Amino acid sequence: MTTLAPDLVELAHANSRFEGADADAIVRWAADRFGDGLAYTCSFEDSVLIDIIARVAPSTEIILLDTQYLHAETLWFADELRRRYDLNLRIVRPLDDVVRDNLWSTDVEGCCAARKVEPLRRALEGKTAWITGVRRAESPTRSNSPIVSWEPTRSVVKINPLAAWTDDHVATYGVVRELLQHPLRDKGYPSIGCWPCTRPVSPGEDPRAGRWAGQAKTECGLHV
Repeated sequence: MTTLAPDLVELAHANSRFEGADADAIVRWAADRFGDGLAYTCSFEDSVLIDIIARVAPSTEIILLDTQYLHAETLWFADELRRRYDLNLRIVRPLDDVVRDNLWSTDVEGCCAARKVEPLRRALEGKTAWITGVRRAESPTRSNSPIVSWEPTRSVVKINPLAAWTDDHVATYGVVRELLQHPLRDKGYPSIGCWPCTRPVSPGEDPRAGRWAGQAKTECGLHV
């Protein structure tokens, strides 16, 4: 496995170099630089990065954090993509001894911590670099997301190949590549998380308005 000391100068140069680069080039660099130390954690909201990785770095490990509260449509979508692209897919679930039923109804932060943040910690053990689908256009909390950076809380290099992509860019790529769409997209779900904490949004609403609706919470904790 390729290892990496956190050379912040190297990462800063990479981040600057890839501003404006296409996502293919970023993913290819990540695969060449980090080898089997690279992983992509995928929420399976769409298949854009799946399609890119399958083309340019098909051996990359793709991790689904199965919170056990995912929509049935998300699980179906993930399985369809796994078969369609022959993905190197690993599913990571919460620890049985830390998950309490219905925690989402009384402690949403604790639920995310047990069902997302802790499983991510285990998923990234032994990894040196982490690809995510974070985009600046998704929300104000993500508006300054770098393309390449050091993630000190998880001791990995974090790579966001789609950081600069707009919603239109994502939609256009999907049409051009004839990508399979998540079934909930046509039912008013532009952002898809766990079923207890995700609702459809109305026309004109912020795309992430359906996540933790009515609460101050805007992030699950994976990217904070």
